[in-house]
Amino acid sequence: MRFCLLLLSLAALCLAADPQTVTIEGKLIVREGQPAALETAAHQTVQLDGDAPMRKVLGDTRLNGFEIQAKGHFTAPRHFQLDPMHTHSMLVKKDGHLKMVTYWCDVCSIRAYTPGPCVCCQKETVLDLRDPGDIQ
Repeated sequence: MRFCLLLLSLAALCLAADPQTVTIEGKLIVREGQPAALETAAHQTVQLDGDAPMRKVLGDTRLNGFEIQAKGHFTAPRHFQLDPMHTHSMLVKKDGHLKMVTYWCDVCSIRAYTPGPCVCCQKETVLDLRDPGDIQ
């Protein structure tokens, strides 16, 4: 009986293990009120999802049309779950270089990683694409 329980628990651990992380690239499609999507080079559409902070970034219409690189895993055919926001799972291409998506308040000099009002003055933050090495 103990042996069966051990095998059952090991099988559960194997099934609960994180799926293999893959990287996909393409053009980000952001439309108001719809889930974000990525158009691949083969013109296939992949629906994107992520944790709560990543969903806010994926909903930012200012990013519509940017070429992106996303890390995560497929949850179903044409459905891609990005890794958590803190892993920098989405980068955008600007001028041929990969950039991190950040938001900046020029009044308070506060950087945020999701769109919205500044936590201090409540002024809307501006999109500020940064080199990954510049962020600490």
